[in-house]
Amino acid sequence: MKTTISKKNGNGSSKEEILLDMARQNEMDGYEKMDLYNQGTLDKLAFHYKEIIKLIGENPNREGILKTPERVGKAMQFLTHGYDLNPEEILKSAMFKEDYKQMVIVKDIEVYSLCEHHMLPFFGKAHIAYIPNGYIVGLSKIPRVVDAFARRLQIQERLTTEIKESIQNTLNPLGVAVVIEAQHMCMSMRGIQKQNSVSTTSDFTGAFLSEKTRAEFIHLIGSNLH
Repeated sequence: MKTTISKKNGNGSSKEEILLDMARQNEMDGYEKMDLYNQGTLDKLAFHYKEIIKLIGENPNREGILKTPERVGKAMQFLTHGYDLNPEEILKSAMFKEDYKQMVIVKDIEVYSLCEHHMLPFFGKAHIAYIPNGYIVGLSKIPRVVDAFARRLQIQERLTTEIKESIQNTLNPLGVAVVIEAQHMCMSMRGIQKQNSVSTTSDFTGAFLSEKTRAEFIHLIGSNLH
């Protein structure tokens, strides 16, 4: 799916004109908002969500629900926009030669994803480290890689491994460590209904397979250094 900026317009206006109109309207309304979605996909999603609303016994023409199918369609495109992102290209866009061979850690990265089994959210934090081997990467690219994989239908175990493999295969560092802690709504609001359970997954390569290096990483992500 190619994500584009769309707005219904029947007068044949160009995309630039539509965006200008949106900007003017937003300025008048006192806020700035720009939805990114594919109109063709949105129409199909909205149609099916309207049918779902009917099937669960609700009136899709009720005032509060009238625009719900379209809203949910837009939300679903945003929540799964990771399918349109290439994590390797994200990393390659900010790789720099640097003779630094100590641990680089980005911790407490917010994670929001959808469980592929029930399509309910799971969310938490990711802690990621790598040991450079001739190249470092712009720090913001690591959270972007997390989002690229998280904004899909996922399971936490695969998410952990995909992040690790992407960084390892692209940067070829001396080692990569990934730990994710998350709460799963499919366990909290349905099923077993355990409200305070947290799932932790981890995966390591290279130097982090050493108990000493791994222990240092675990200690640092658990420390309140800031």
